[in-house]
Amino acid sequence: MGSMLIRRLMTALGRKPAPIVSVLRLSGVIGAGGALRQGITLSALAPAIQKAFAVPGQQAVALQINSPGGSPVQSALVAGRIRQLADEKKVPVFAFAEDVAASGGYWLACAADEIYADPSSIIGSIGVVSAGFGFQDLIARHGIERRVHTSGTNKAMLDPFKPERDEDVVRLKAIQTEIHDAFKTMVRSRRGDRLKGGDEDLFTGEFWTGAKALDLGLIDGLGDLRSVMRGRFGEKVDLRLVHADRRWWRGRIKTEGGAFSSMVPAMLPTNLADDFAGAMINAIEERAIWSRFGL
Repeated sequence: MGSMLIRRLMTALGRKPAPIVSVLRLSGVIGAGGALRQGITLSALAPAIQKAFAVPGQQAVALQINSPGGSPVQSALVAGRIRQLADEKKVPVFAFAEDVAASGGYWLACAADEIYADPSSIIGSIGVVSAGFGFQDLIARHGIERRVHTSGTNKAMLDPFKPERDEDVVRLKAIQTEIHDAFKTMVRSRRGDRLKGGDEDLFTGEFWTGAKALDLGLIDGLGDLRSVMRGRFGEKVDLRLVHADRRWWRGRIKTEGGAFSSMVPAMLPTNLADDFAGAMINAIEERAIWSRFGL
């Protein structure tokens, strides 16, 4: 409220206030990350997205993106909410890729009207991947019998403890094709005639540096947020970072006398001990996603 009063006072005195650009940071793997790490999801980011577009008189909203992808559903939901508010408020959106804006990360970038990246940023990976393991030989070698009972012939499809079935793979690939088509539609609708290349060039799942992505029309220019925004709106542009509430302990840790209890793993409640175990698995999976891009 104070900043609004100051701006009104400056206007009344005939002084032009600095242009405002709200900055929304989208960093990490897309999708639920468990109790100890919040991934990029609409439920986590909705308040921050709303706040970013609620600033009166602002010139633009800037997205700082550093994501290797993740859930296609959450990618679509977050990008969709950004576009809805951008259209409602008539506010232009700029995306700035940091280390990587690939797969779902590029989906998020496409929510912007213009996309910028560093020459060495990783951009693209417009495709769909599903990875897993097969343990049927391992459990057989150790004399372990897998017992699964279903009321549906395809309920246990792609069970990692059973041999892979050809019909299951066909079904999985059909689902991947549908998701890939939605991704391609998003890119085509947002980038339009700026794209330079056919499907065989752009939509194979390949990824490129920012410099090459510019040649392909996947981005609009090379540069960082501060430099581009100062060039667009002037040296005195007011870049305001909008924070999302990521205090994962809210509502989870019980304290005595209102004091914050010591977080020693051995003394944690059972639910938090389980959360730590889940967090370790999530961290391994997240590391694998980042490593696909050499990061």
